[in-house]
Amino acid sequence: MKTLNFFVGMACYGCVLVSFGCSAAVVGGTAAGGYAVGSDERSTGTMVDDGAITAKVKTELIGDKNVKARNIDVDTVSGVVVLSGYVDSQHESNRAAFLAKSVSGVVRVRNELQVGSRTLGQGFDDKVLGAKIKARLVEEPGVRSFNVDVDVYSGSVSVTGTVPSQEQKRKVLNLIRSVEGVKGVVDNLQVH
Repeated sequence: MKTLNFFVGMACYGCVLVSFGCSAAVVGGTAAGGYAVGSDERSTGTMVDDGAITAKVKTELIGDKNVKARNIDVDTVSGVVVLSGYVDSQHESNRAAFLAKSVSGVVRVRNELQVGSRTLGQGFDDKVLGAKIKARLVEEPGVRSFNVDVDVYSGSVSVTGTVPSQEQKRKVLNLIRSVEGVKGVVDNLQVH
C-alpha cells in the first residue's frame, strides 16, 4: 500500500509541475520520466544530454500543427528516443518520428506510437496496470526500479530505462510479463 501511495503522490506531483508549466524542468527526472538520478547507470553528462534531447523532441512535436504532442510520451536513454502513445493516423506517427530524428544528438528513434484512440475506460485500466507493474518492480529484491520507466497503452507495456546486467533485464521483463492484464511488452531497456 505504501508503494501505491508513493506512485500516486509522484503522479500528483508531476501533474502539479506540468500545470505550472514546469514539465521541461523535470523531463528525465523522477516526476516525469520515472528515473532516479542517484541510482541511474548513465553518467551525469549522458543524463543531462538525454533530458535536453527529450525536451527538444517534445518542443518539435508541440510546434508542429500536424502532431498532437499531448498524446505522445517521449523517453530518451543514451540518445535513443522512444515515442509511445496514441496518434490519429499513420501520417502523424511518421511525422512525429521524422521530427524526433531531426533533433541534434538523437542516435535512433523507436516509434512505438499506436494509431487510434484510447477510451476513458481503457485509459483508466492502463493507469491501474501501470501502477501494479511499478509496485511489483519496487517490491522486487535486487531490481533498481527507479531506473525503469513503464508506459501502458491498451495493455501493451513499453519499458524504457537502464539496468546493470542482462540478468536484471530478463528479471524485469519476466516480472512485467507475469502481471495479470499485460498483453505484450516492448523492450527498450539498455544494459549499462
